[in-house]
Amino acid sequence: MNDKLNLIIILMKQKMPFKRNHFLKLLLCAALFLPQYVCAQFDWPYHIKDGIVKTKVPERAAGQQHVLNLKCEKLPVVRVAFIGLGMRGQMSVERWLHQEGVQIVALCDHEQSRADQANERLRKAGFPPAAVYSGAEGYKEACKRNDVDLVFIATDWDHHFPTAQFAMNNGKHVAIEVPSAMNMREIWALINLSETTRKHCMMLENCCYDFFEMNTLSMAQKGLFGEIVYAMGAYRHDLTPYWDEYWKGGAPKLGWRLDYNMKYRGDVYPTHGLGPVAQLLNLHRGDRMKTLIAMDTKSFNGRKLASKGLGQDVKDFRNGDQTATLIRTEKGKVLEIHHNTMNPQPYNRMYQITGTEGFANKYPIEGYCLTKPAMQRAGVNRTGNYEEGEDYMSKTDMATLVNKYRNPLITKYEKRAKEVGGHGGMDYIMDSRLIYCLQHGLPLDIDVYDLAEWCCLAELGSIAMDNGNLPVEVPDFTRGHWNEVQGFGYAFASTEEEKAQDEANHAFTMKLKTTAEKLWKKYDKAHAKR
Repeated sequence: MNDKLNLIIILMKQKMPFKRNHFLKLLLCAALFLPQYVCAQFDWPYHIKDGIVKTKVPERAAGQQHVLNLKCEKLPVVRVAFIGLGMRGQMSVERWLHQEGVQIVALCDHEQSRADQANERLRKAGFPPAAVYSGAEGYKEACKRNDVDLVFIATDWDHHFPTAQFAMNNGKHVAIEVPSAMNMREIWALINLSETTRKHCMMLENCCYDFFEMNTLSMAQKGLFGEIVYAMGAYRHDLTPYWDEYWKGGAPKLGWRLDYNMKYRGDVYPTHGLGPVAQLLNLHRGDRMKTLIAMDTKSFNGRKLASKGLGQDVKDFRNGDQTATLIRTEKGKVLEIHHNTMNPQPYNRMYQITGTEGFANKYPIEGYCLTKPAMQRAGVNRTGNYEEGEDYMSKTDMATLVNKYRNPLITKYEKRAKEVGGHGGMDYIMDSRLIYCLQHGLPLDIDVYDLAEWCCLAELGSIAMDNGNLPVEVPDFTRGHWNEVQGFGYAFASTEEEKAQDEANHAFTMKLKTTAEKLWKKYDKAHAKR
């Protein structure tokens, strides 16, 4: 309030070259005290009314429809272009070489050497070469190709949205690394793009496919924990060994990730912690996030890192070392999400749920705790020396429980996932589900509204903190359809359809490999002339 009074005094002293200068001064002063649309640091408009922040919700265009449970034309063969071939992109290409019924047709990175490196992975695995693109706008040529069905985006954060936007405008499905959208403007644009183009826009949130999370989801869906009332998630990961590894784009910058944390405030990497618990709570499938509040510490280590990297004292490092966000849902559930990449600590995604009849926890102790009635319903006879509902189950009883409630994706993919790897196998399961759903024309596990809900914590949290930690209304990204689908679930084809597709996948991949030697000779000859 004192800041506003000081501004009024300044305005009243100004000489204005207008005939109605007194009226203008009064109008400007009054505006300071009225609820109004303003712009956040991320630039999405919001207003404050009765102590609550409300952000603008754009109207759905005439004729545009939601994409809940979106089904698209079956893709018997998934032809993919990889954009962004740093560490994460290279790992993704390597995993996809273990998938059948797919073809990598294009590889693109700002640095051509990285695209060439990824292409050598194809050669080593016995596949034909992919077309290589590079430079600041190489992704555009890759996205224009008529033989690309899916664009897999693993660029730095700044290029997630422009690449996805261009790809979808060129009729491609997109799968985008996390976080897929960096602000509310990008979030709403991706929603409108998916709804307009009727193309899938998936965020590649691999933690939804980790084994403990998937088994816990199966237990919750069968009512083992009773009513889930509270859930926790986080990304607590000391990135000290990695800050210098993030691409600097040839400029004397900090590297894109630290640079982003310096410029923007909020939970800028919320999806690893939020995604799995959001599925468990059926967000936009019977419940929705309604209100959030956010709070952060000052920047301590972040500011030191930036000062060291830039060789000068950085006084304004926007993001605090630790951010905490509390979210209340329409049905009265609460989520607690944390972010800290600046301070020394063991890796921790905090995955924890509390229900009326049970409890699950992954970090630092992995285990379950159930009431006696819940254990009886589960068919688990206690063998350990513990109190039901007070202590973790014994390892023997936990193994019995997990075996009974084993997630169907684990049953289907575990053996191969652990052979191929990718964060213990969860990356492989994520890839497999994406390919499976595209080939069978089924809804994806993660849709554009999941993307929106899991990414919005950054800007909405920033708005909350920049306004004295006021509560912020979380918009209904489905624009009125959040309660039409009841419960999160995986889509499956019939056993006969699966068998036929698997056989076709194997036949295609074997045939594709027979062309590799000839095509590589042609490729090498063409490139030798350059």
